[in-house]
Amino acid sequence: MSESPYERGTTHFGFRDVPATEKQKLVGQVFTSVARKYDLMNDLMSLGIHRAWKRYFTATCQVKPGDRVLDLAGGTGDIAALLKPRVGAAGQIVLGDINAGMLSVGRDRLTDRGLVSGLEYVQCNAEKLPFPDGSFDLVTMAFGLRNVTDKDAALREIARVLRVGGQARVLEFSEVRAEWFRPIYDFHSFRILPKLGQLFAGDADSYQYLAESIRKHPPQEQLKAMMEEAGLARCSYVNLSGGIVAVHTGYRI
Repeated sequence: MSESPYERGTTHFGFRDVPATEKQKLVGQVFTSVARKYDLMNDLMSLGIHRAWKRYFTATCQVKPGDRVLDLAGGTGDIAALLKPRVGAAGQIVLGDINAGMLSVGRDRLTDRGLVSGLEYVQCNAEKLPFPDGSFDLVTMAFGLRNVTDKDAALREIARVLRVGGQARVLEFSEVRAEWFRPIYDFHSFRILPKLGQLFAGDADSYQYLAESIRKHPPQEQLKAMMEEAGLARCSYVNLSGGIVAVHTGYRI
């Protein structure tokens, strides 16, 4: 069996192989570039459907008042804002993101909405979380896992910081199920998306990367197996919009 690109010291950055040590910096440049236009571009790219995906994702999380939640790749604060009413005044949400620009945007937007208490912001790498074992009742990660260099390490860390009985939830682009829809989806991803990026964010290359990164992300069954291998139990997934995205769930036992 041939060794993987990652085992050879390289990994993918979109459709390019790059040294594994450089991916974090390259991804950081992408998100620093798009941070201020990130929500606008999400609306344009998905025709606003990403908001429905996130509402479903948070509405079906295992969370109750007083819980402590870690939202990895917390970005512009969408997930935290949706979960805040569910954890209540006694709960706490930690927004973790490796990118300072995205974290700053999230803090500003949540503060502007009057959401201050019970929120904490931590710049951290999902592969090496700065939290003790069993720190959280729920760990969420929405549209961030595909940008992590070592996804297996990140999933192990998610499992480690969960309390026994705690839930891990990953919302991520996945593999479209309908064969007839794939050419349409590819046209939108590789022809339309970079043009929208250039027009509204002044950055076509970053959105070309984001489209490519979706295709390199593990599909549904593979990601489920990776979560199980990381130590999570009762792993499952639900496809949304025909598999454009999937919600993966696992538990620490």
